[in-house]
Amino acid sequence: MKIFLMIILTIASLVLIGSILMQSGNSAGLSGSIGGGAEQIFGKKKSKGYEAVLNKISTVAAVTFIAVSLALVTIE
Repeated sequence: MKIFLMIILTIASLVLIGSILMQSGNSAGLSGSIGGGAEQIFGKKKSKGYEAVLNKISTVAAVTFIAVSLALVTIE
C-alpha cells in the first residue's frame, strides 16, 4: 500500500510540475502588476481553452498530492 501511494505521489508531483510550467504568466512587467488585479476582479480571465484545462489539471494534481501526502504520513 505504501509503495502504491508513493507511486501515485510521484505521478501527481510530475503532473503538477508539468502543468504549472506549461501555463503562461499572468502579467507582463510592471504595468501588468498594477492593472492585473482589476482583470481578476472584473472577470476578464479566460474561462475556456488551453489555460482553463491546465488550471483544472493543476488543481486536481495539487489536491491529489496533498491527499496522498497526508495518507502517507498517517500510514507511518
